[in-house]
Amino acid sequence: MNIQLSDHFNYSKLIKFTLPSIVMIIFTSVYSVVDGFFVSNFAGKIPFAAVNLIMPVLQILGTVGFMFGTGGTALISFTYGTGDKEKANRDFSLIVYVAFGLGLAFAVLGFIFIHPIAELLGARGELLDNCVMYARIILCALPFYVLQMMFQSFFVAAEKPQLGLAITVSAGLTNIILDAVLVILLPKEYKLSGAAVATAVAQIVGGTAPLIYFFRENSSILRLGKTKYDGRSILKACTNGSSEFMSNVSMNLVGILYNLQLMNYAGEDGVAAYGVMMYVSMIFSATFLGYTIGAAPVIGFHDGAQNHDELKGLLRKSLVLISIFGVVMVGSAELLAVPISKSFVGYDDGLLELTISGFRIFALCFPFLGFGIFASGFFTALNDGLTSALIAFLRTLVFRTAAIMILPMIWGINGVWISVVVAEFMSLVLGSVFLVLKKKKYHY
Repeated sequence: MNIQLSDHFNYSKLIKFTLPSIVMIIFTSVYSVVDGFFVSNFAGKIPFAAVNLIMPVLQILGTVGFMFGTGGTALISFTYGTGDKEKANRDFSLIVYVAFGLGLAFAVLGFIFIHPIAELLGARGELLDNCVMYARIILCALPFYVLQMMFQSFFVAAEKPQLGLAITVSAGLTNIILDAVLVILLPKEYKLSGAAVATAVAQIVGGTAPLIYFFRENSSILRLGKTKYDGRSILKACTNGSSEFMSNVSMNLVGILYNLQLMNYAGEDGVAAYGVMMYVSMIFSATFLGYTIGAAPVIGFHDGAQNHDELKGLLRKSLVLISIFGVVMVGSAELLAVPISKSFVGYDDGLLELTISGFRIFALCFPFLGFGIFASGFFTALNDGLTSALIAFLRTLVFRTAAIMILPMIWGINGVWISVVVAEFMSLVLGSVFLVLKKKKYHY
């Protein structure tokens, strides 16, 4: 039986509806790790360094799609909930066309300026050449990557999360298979370009398939068609999704600070240990992010329909589920700290010991991490982009920057790992304050 946004959601139905989004985001994280595995093991250290150095720039550009996806989903779900289906589809079409146009513009600008950007990041010689070559291939597919990121949210709003999952899995498998073929079989000097082509083709698949689906007659509640420019709708979508854009930019900036501090306190081993934790954190946080993306259209719909009791129930159930996810994750991370660390750095005893000890502290952030992500996404779904952006800004930039600058001076290397826990706990407190302050306004 197909689940609709207008349904009453018990725990079972809520999990069933959000599960495809959770799996979709986790799968995206996993095949990103696999992509890095092939480059590192078959292309070498310098190409791998080039990918890691330039990737934050490409991710920031692609996050425009995530911004329009989350922000546009909140707007469209609310409009659909008010009963104005025609306007919901006009806004949907407009947002898709504008996002694709921005993707084209960013691709051209990126292609022109990627060389000086790579130099600004510190790339020189062979590393610089690899950065530029890899980025320019990826930039050719940037408009489709923007669409892929955007449609991950829109498929949920269209009541077709399973189809969104199927397309994401197809794009991911395309990336993995082409990586295996191109990176392994091509001569060494072409392996990095092969990896870039594999990623670009996968992004084209992930962006084109949804276009074909929504342009044709389909069984969802959304369809691409004629529209007219509405600056207010575009501004509202951007405002709603600004927190997601800000989070991505902030996380990359803070990552640089973490690496600088780790170099001061533990050298290259500290950076390597932090990398292991980031891989695990990426997958665990994908669970919270996937749930938030899956639940957002339901929240937006019932807010638009003024179903206050249902909205209140959705918030309560979501907080319970987020808490359960967090407890399970911290328990799993503590139990798996040794085998996970060994799988990445088991070849070096000193590095392994540092990674395990840091991992056990770092893992304590997971219960708080989910609450911060959901609190920001909840207000995005309510079309309260300012509150969502403020939570995201304080969580990803202010709290983490303050913690990473202060706590290592007190506890040394352990202060680096503790700083993540403290920053995420502060985001939980902040989110709780906003939920209390906004309760009367949104009647949840």
